[in-house]
Amino acid sequence: MGVLDKVKHEPGAAISHSGYTRNRARRTIPMNHVWEDVTLHNSSLPPLAIKNPECLGLLHQLDRSTDMWVQHYCILKDGCLYFYSSIRSTQASGGLYLQGYRVNEQILSFKQSVIELKPPSEEFKTFYFCAENKTENQRWITALKMSIKKWLPLHQAIQDFMNRPLEETRM
Repeated sequence: MGVLDKVKHEPGAAISHSGYTRNRARRTIPMNHVWEDVTLHNSSLPPLAIKNPECLGLLHQLDRSTDMWVQHYCILKDGCLYFYSSIRSTQASGGLYLQGYRVNEQILSFKQSVIELKPPSEEFKTFYFCAENKTENQRWITALKMSIKKWLPLHQAIQDFMNRPLEETRM
């Protein structure tokens, strides 16, 4: 089709050109939300055609079934991480909607610093990524946190604000 089919964008949903999420939430619905339309449009573009990305570069994703790291060229934009097989790809091979995910730095068994994307609930998959070095990992962690935070629902942002210590909330 050239662009992703229209899928329900639940927190942690993975996007693919099959038109279904790759996790347990596999229901399709018509989309009418501008953000979803923009995200689908972006996935049909080459990586360098996405305007004003929040972060871009190579990331290695841990494939838990093979315990191997798979390299992707990644673009982070508006709470969505797009995956490309290379910088020369004509469209995204997939992506991940990051709403509700928590970003942490973790040390795996081989003592390498990795980026952990922890889902909002157990029904979704935890993802592990690794950049070329610790500095790049930190750059991605900062960008991922900012991108996710930007798209928090208003009620969640208010709740987070109310839970902060009083000295942090004074103007």
